[in-house]
Amino acid sequence: MSPTRFRQVAGHFATGVTVLTTGYPGELHGTTVNSFVTVSTDPLLVLVSLVTEGRARMSVGRADGFVVNILGADQAETARRFARSDRPTGAAAFADLRWRPAAEGGAPILLDGIGYFACTVTETAPAGDHTLYIAAVRDFDLLSDAEPLLFVRSRLTTC
Repeated sequence: MSPTRFRQVAGHFATGVTVLTTGYPGELHGTTVNSFVTVSTDPLLVLVSLVTEGRARMSVGRADGFVVNILGADQAETARRFARSDRPTGAAAFADLRWRPAAEGGAPILLDGIGYFACTVTETAPAGDHTLYIAAVRDFDLLSDAEPLLFVRSRLTTC
């Protein structure tokens, strides 16, 4: 069974695009994530999947929590920025973006996004070359009623 073929077939399933951010003393981090799902409404839980060897996973491990920022149709460049492996680190990654720190942990909330979920990790589980994070939602809000940014067939697109 081919991983390439697997990705090709799975790529026909459209997903929303988010930027997961963390904040911890002296460091900010962001990464584009499309493996985000709401899990429960009682209690409020979400799940994200991160590459086990990636910078984001290490950042989540050091932080008190993370923020999942839902991107709008006009934020394709933001998605590309945080997907690049050579992206700036720390505050420089957020230099020209409008954001504010989450009340708990200080992870950036991207103010030009559609909405956000500020979370605290409650469980982790290894899953192949990824790690799954189940997190309790501590704060959330809708920032815009814009159309969402989508990822399908290896492309960023809109509804």
